[in-house]
Amino acid sequence: MRKILLSVTILLPILFSMCSQPTKKDSPQTSGENPLLAEYKTPFEVPPFDKIKVEHFLPAVKEAISRHEKEVEAIVKNAETPTFQNTIEALDFSGRMLTNIMETATNLQGANTNDSLQKVMQEISPLVTQHGDNISLNPDLFKRVKVIYDSKEKSNLSTEQMRLLEKTYKGFVRNGAGLDAEKQKRMREINKELSLAGLKFSENLLAETNAFKLIIEKKEDLLGLPQSIVDAAAEAAKENKMDGKWVFSLHNPSLMPFLQYADNRDLREKIWKAYTNRGNNNNSNDNKQIIKQITDLRCEKSKLLGYKSFADFVLDENMAKTPEKVLGFLNSLWTPALKVAKNEAKELQALMDKEGKKFKLEPWDWRYYAEKLRKAKYDLDEEQLRPYFVLENVKNGAFEVCNRLYGIKFIEKKDIPKYHPDVLTYEVQDSDGSHLGVLLMDFYARPSKSGGAWMSNYRDQFVLNGKETRPVITTAFNFPKPTGNTPTLLTFDEVTTLYHELGHALHGLLTKCTYPGLSGTTVARDFVELPSQIMESWASEPEVLKFYAKHYQTGAIIPNELIEKIKKSSQFNQGFTTTEYLAASLLDMNYQVLTDGLKQDAVEFEKNILTKAGLIPEILVRYRSTYFNHIFGPGGEYAAGYYGYIWAEVLDADAFEFFQKNGIFDQKTAAAFRNNVLAKGGTENPMILYKQFRGEEPKPDALLRRRGLTGN
Repeated sequence: MRKILLSVTILLPILFSMCSQPTKKDSPQTSGENPLLAEYKTPFEVPPFDKIKVEHFLPAVKEAISRHEKEVEAIVKNAETPTFQNTIEALDFSGRMLTNIMETATNLQGANTNDSLQKVMQEISPLVTQHGDNISLNPDLFKRVKVIYDSKEKSNLSTEQMRLLEKTYKGFVRNGAGLDAEKQKRMREINKELSLAGLKFSENLLAETNAFKLIIEKKEDLLGLPQSIVDAAAEAAKENKMDGKWVFSLHNPSLMPFLQYADNRDLREKIWKAYTNRGNNNNSNDNKQIIKQITDLRCEKSKLLGYKSFADFVLDENMAKTPEKVLGFLNSLWTPALKVAKNEAKELQALMDKEGKKFKLEPWDWRYYAEKLRKAKYDLDEEQLRPYFVLENVKNGAFEVCNRLYGIKFIEKKDIPKYHPDVLTYEVQDSDGSHLGVLLMDFYARPSKSGGAWMSNYRDQFVLNGKETRPVITTAFNFPKPTGNTPTLLTFDEVTTLYHELGHALHGLLTKCTYPGLSGTTVARDFVELPSQIMESWASEPEVLKFYAKHYQTGAIIPNELIEKIKKSSQFNQGFTTTEYLAASLLDMNYQVLTDGLKQDAVEFEKNILTKAGLIPEILVRYRSTYFNHIFGPGGEYAAGYYGYIWAEVLDADAFEFFQKNGIFDQKTAAAFRNNVLAKGGTENPMILYKQFRGEEPKPDALLRRRGLTGN
């Protein structure tokens, strides 16, 4: 997942992705006192995390807002005729200090938060939102932008400059610059309320996730669980001062293995229900009312801007363009996926019946019996694979893939600042030894970190006055920590997650753009997942497995027999996987196509949508509404865009077949992908970029073949 930071989504949406670096001069009042307002005298100008304290953020944001206001005022009051350089370019490069501060704050909020930081962010968010509105609703600034936009055909701009001009102009319009004073006032109120609601949704979700603990006292209740998972639960118990017991949480490294292996059905049901009722417990962390608030505000905002729905508003900027096209695309996949899922459910029920079980298959049974069925059909279970997937080896294997494709190197540097002891820090160099950027990798789950996995930026790439600034990229995961003498051993799903986020990181690291508003992952929502998802494809290639899958005890390379089993089982359970994902995409779209707000309880709305779609009761939507952080969390970054993962998979399946045809490490193909996709950011229409790489538009056939959804 590419996490769009608060500074991008609510600060200055018209500027898209402003780069950040400290200005060279300190404020006289704050010089030497607030590290966020000083020049970063650290390796590669990475934020000095050891010096930054929570109390620094609010005064730093206020000071940075003041400085940015002066920069914008200088643009507005420029007596010269508006030009691309003195208005559009100047605007894109403005506010770098503020964006830098906000990127630091929001990254820390996601990866290493605490009560104090959350409280400060609730104070900062309205200030930053108001500041963004002051810019996007500045009539004199918009006049200058409009003059340039209206004469764009005579301007002789480059493709990249034209792209930035169009994005900037549309950003103003999409943020209400063309509205009258009364409507602009209401737009400000809506933006403020949305920013606070998204923060609260995410905070509630983290609190709900951390609140539940499944405490096991009897050893027999652990039957079926792999020893590594039992050991991790014992470590969790020690951390909670419960020696002699075992603690399981709702974080994925603990939850998913329990659902997959625990023989105790009652306990599987208990932890499943705790997980799926997060934000829906009618307590202080309940998210149902927040969902209604966000949905209603989005409907109102869309109408103010002249759009039928929030989906129409969002998709106008995406490849898909219309809700009708997205829903048609999703439904074309839903029918074959659901058919396969129903057959899978029958297989699982038959297995249960064969074992003499007297109950019907339920959602908390699916992963448990699917694992049994996989073992029966392919003589394979994930515990056979886990010993070969040592985190350190998997990471190094992924680095090797990057090196073989693009010639780049990841060099660990101990002197680069880090915000948590677990973080690993790397300088990334090109094949010629030149500096490409910095990569921070944060692997382990902890209560202070949001769930899931993501990539984001501390600094984007750009070129100003002939000098290039290279990016600082961060990736965050929620893998289990090592226990005793056993290193972190990953599931294959976690392996592909690492490759996925590294794919996003490559998009940020290999970008070669001029303007921060177009660099790196600043692309259409339904295009941004192409680099990440295609990177996953290398993880299962036999040639790649051979250089990273090594047994943690013996060092033996994964045997051909296991590789063949992985290959044969690659389409196993794809009906379930595709259906639960598509259900979430349909749920997202149905929220965003509303035109008059949410008229019923969110849980009831969700039930009606999924029942109408025909989702079988044995499968639950991947994200229920009350913990669908992708669409209701800060910025609502994937609202009307969750479909983008599978839209991008059409691209990535087609693209990887092209790699396979030419050779998975073919240098010409890799160079074409790097130069036409990874390096270009948002400087061109994404379909044009794809065609420049591939030579033609993608076809969905490769996706259907990959997932085994043809001919069923």
